[in-house]
Amino acid sequence: MELWPAIDLRGGCCVRLQQGDYGRETVFGEDPVETVKQFTSAGSRRLHIVDLEGAKDGAAIQSDLIRQMVAAAGVPCQVGGGIRSREIIESYLEAGVSRLVMGSVAIEQPDLFAELAHAFPDTLVLGLDAREGKLAARGWLETSTQLAVDVAAQSAELPLAAIVYTDIARDGMLQGPNLPALEAMVQASPHPVVASGGIAEADDLRAVAATGASGCIVGRALYDGGLTLSAAIEASSEAL
Repeated sequence: MELWPAIDLRGGCCVRLQQGDYGRETVFGEDPVETVKQFTSAGSRRLHIVDLEGAKDGAAIQSDLIRQMVAAAGVPCQVGGGIRSREIIESYLEAGVSRLVMGSVAIEQPDLFAELAHAFPDTLVLGLDAREGKLAARGWLETSTQLAVDVAAQSAELPLAAIVYTDIARDGMLQGPNLPALEAMVQASPHPVVASGGIAEADDLRAVAATGASGCIVGRALYDGGLTLSAAIEASSEAL
C-alpha cells in the first residue's frame, strides 16, 4: 500500500487543520522545503501536498512554493488545492508534479472535469471529501447534496490516476479512519482509492489496507509524533 505523507500549506507554512476548519489550525513548520527534505531523507517515496488557500480561493496561491518543494523532493508528488483549469494543470506538470487532485471542478463542472481527465490520462486524481457521505467543495467550506460513492461510480469510465477519499469528520482528529465509508468507496469505484483522514497509529494503516485501498495519506500523526515515518512505512509495506 502506498504511503503519502501530507504537507498542507497556508501562509507559506506547514499546517494542519482539524476537520477542515480554517479556524482550528496548528503550524508545524515555517519551512516547507525543509519539511520535504526531512520526509524524503527519512525514507518517504512520495508526498501529498495541499495548497489550502488555493482550495478555498480557487487559484494556485502557493504554486511558487510548491515548485520549490517538488524540486527538492526527488520523489513523486501529488498536489491538490485550487486546481481548476487546464493552465494550472499544465503549469504544475511542467514543474514536475506527478499527479493533480481535483475536487471542486469534479463536483461543480463534471463535463469540464471529464474533458480534462481525457486530456491528461492517468494524471488527475478525483478528490472526494465527504461529511456524512455528502461531498464538500471549495476548501470544504461548502457541502453539496451529492453522495461521494455516487460521484465515484459516475467517474468509473474516466482515465483517472486514483481517487482520494477523505472523511472530513476524521481529518486531523487522530480518531482512526472511517472504515465502513472507505470500504463502500473501494467497492463503488474501479479506480485505486487512497484513504485520508483519522490515521493515528500503525494499526490504522493496516486496517486501511484491509479494505482494499491502494494508498493512505497520513498527516497530523506524523507531526505530533504519535506515528513515526519508519513505523508508517513498515505498516504500509506489510500490506503489500
